[in-house]
Amino acid sequence: MRALPADTRRRVAGFALALAIELLIVLLLLTLGMIHREEEPEFVEMTTFDVSEPPAPAAEEQTQQQSAAASPQQATPTPVQPLPAPAFELPPSALPRPTPQPVPQPQPSPAPTPAPSPSPSIGVVIRQGSNYGPADTGPRGGADSAVVGTAPDGSPLYAARWYREPTDQELSGYLSTASSTGWGLIACRTAPGWRVEDCRIIDEWPQGSGIARATQAAAWQFQVRPPRVGGTYQTGTWVRIRIDYTRTMR
Repeated sequence: MRALPADTRRRVAGFALALAIELLIVLLLLTLGMIHREEEPEFVEMTTFDVSEPPAPAAEEQTQQQSAAASPQQATPTPVQPLPAPAFELPPSALPRPTPQPVPQPQPSPAPTPAPSPSPSIGVVIRQGSNYGPADTGPRGGADSAVVGTAPDGSPLYAARWYREPTDQELSGYLSTASSTGWGLIACRTAPGWRVEDCRIIDEWPQGSGIARATQAAAWQFQVRPPRVGGTYQTGTWVRIRIDYTRTMR
């Protein structure tokens, strides 16, 4: 076997030596890493107590102010203004119609006060004929009262004489219901105290004027002397009374 030259042997020996040194370094590093992993780290627990008094309120407030001054000012976010909703337009048919204002009516002028109408005048007329006449106008000491007809009960109907004539005030309230002027004729039975009662309607003019009915209604106020028969008053006999109704301007 042929021997290597000296120069080559030196190169091989240097290469082997360098390789051995590198292997040794790798082994050393591996060994140090394993030792470091096996050692557990030691932890030391420390407990501290603060036995100092709490800071005064003023100092605490000052501390808070300093902390607030030291902390960066946070920008206040600007509130976002909501966009206005679009106006909803109603169709013309849905819009409320304005209520028409009532037209002020002109105030009516006050009615003129009517002039007072002429007051009626009631004429109590005494007829002297034998056919008509409400009362006997003969003297007190004269002959008997005249018979002028037949009473409703069939007895004689006499002409009578007023004991006291009725006034316009006593008759106006009744005769004002008559539709026109004219006269009314009634027959009444005499009663004590110059009164008359049980009056009946005989006739009136104009027909339907209502004068006879008004005279009958007012007869309770009449005061009439009973008929004289044989020189004596005959109370209970029938007499005929006529009232004329006229209107005169006053």
